[in-house]
Amino acid sequence: MSEHLGRVLILAGSDSGGGAGVQADIKTVTALGGHASTAITAITVQNTLGVTAVHSLPPELVTAQARAVLDDIGADVIKTGMLGDTAMIEAVASVIAGAGVPTVIDPVMIAKGGAVLLEPYAVQALADALIPLAALLTPNAPEAAALTGLVVESTDDLRRAGEHLLAHGASAVLMKGGHVEGERVIDILMTPVSETRFESGRIHTRHTHGTGCTLASACAVGLAQGHSLQRSVERAHAYVQEAIRRAPGFGAGHGPLDHAWPMRRSS
Repeated sequence: MSEHLGRVLILAGSDSGGGAGVQADIKTVTALGGHASTAITAITVQNTLGVTAVHSLPPELVTAQARAVLDDIGADVIKTGMLGDTAMIEAVASVIAGAGVPTVIDPVMIAKGGAVLLEPYAVQALADALIPLAALLTPNAPEAAALTGLVVESTDDLRRAGEHLLAHGASAVLMKGGHVEGERVIDILMTPVSETRFESGRIHTRHTHGTGCTLASACAVGLAQGHSLQRSVERAHAYVQEAIRRAPGFGAGHGPLDHAWPMRRSS
């Protein structure tokens, strides 16, 4: 049973509103049939209106959490989210290098409401230390621009930035097009030898908090369950689209998705 469940170790921040971060990651991995373990990197004070405080945990405590999981439960895939600063990035890179399992890296930089979740000076550290360790990197357009120094405003720009990130050492990149204007949203899965487009109609809603965390975790659990990269991304893309469509409408700002929709698919 354990071989098929898919174990995902998540290194990311906590979202008190439950829409993003570790909470979204756990819900996603569970809804798609996997087992989620965590190493919390930061505690945020937030709801759908935004982030009002952030408390980063000591890197050595994050490392201890991760190693406690790896030494006992183990992991088939590691997934990273909010890391915050250079010291945390270096600690997480050490964990990943020692774990010997594929890693999905979501280069979280800015919260949906605009709060900074990665110090600007740490962007280069993320690029240098973590991109070469990525089995899959999942940047949106602003994150891709920050990591590459390129202008990323169109689908062609996404592709150029993806080529740059592959050249920097990522094994694969999922270039997310949600920030690119247009009625169709185009994500591009790129490897050194292939390219696959995932296209869907734009869902006009303010309830999109945690979409990046959710998509990356959905990809991670697919890989942990032994699916191919393309199948993992394909399933993740469909899962997130339906989670947005079924968003419960909570809160006065950017509300959470319906992560549990597969459990209610007949409703």
